[in-house]
Amino acid sequence: MATTLSSGAQEPKRQRGHLRVAAIMEAGVAVFTEKGYDAATMTEIAARSSTAIGSLYRFFPSKESLADALLSRYVQHTTSGFATLADQAPAMTPHQLADAFVDFMASLHSQRSLAVALVDARGGSDERRARFRETMRGGIATILRNAIPHLAKAQSETMAVVLLHVLKAVAGAGEEKPAARRKLLAEIRKLVRVYLEAAQNDTD
Repeated sequence: MATTLSSGAQEPKRQRGHLRVAAIMEAGVAVFTEKGYDAATMTEIAARSSTAIGSLYRFFPSKESLADALLSRYVQHTTSGFATLADQAPAMTPHQLADAFVDFMASLHSQRSLAVALVDARGGSDERRARFRETMRGGIATILRNAIPHLAKAQSETMAVVLLHVLKAVAGAGEEKPAARRKLLAEIRKLVRVYLEAAQNDTD
């Protein structure tokens, strides 16, 4: 997936440059996660990614631009994942779709934690969160309409809000010990499955 760099940054033109940007971003994830946004330094990120500091600043002129690129990557990953689910949804049973929702949200767990921390550290969290929440709701609503054709748009949007709240529990399950996490995820799958089956069977 292509990464959108911030204004003023140098877009990589060769494969080597793309690999360097990927290494910098992964180092950024590690340092921001370990140190927090405020304590993280571009010098440490350069060292962690084995990048000369001058090269780092060509791709990311500031710590803020690197954080923006990481947030953009998270949004892109989420929206592309929902788009893939929307394409697959017509052929899925409620059981399969429930599993797909839970598995995808579980795969976002570590990225989501960092994204929330970066948004909070940089201010404007209410506006950014609201914008992303609407994107997620819209993506889920589209998946639901593809999976359950008789759903009205308004109903799919209401269901998307409910599902988003239920699926937030997936992040909490990620903090539990393995045995407890498996049990919690199994219960979340069951809840989502029952909810989807009820919607599919409701033709009123």
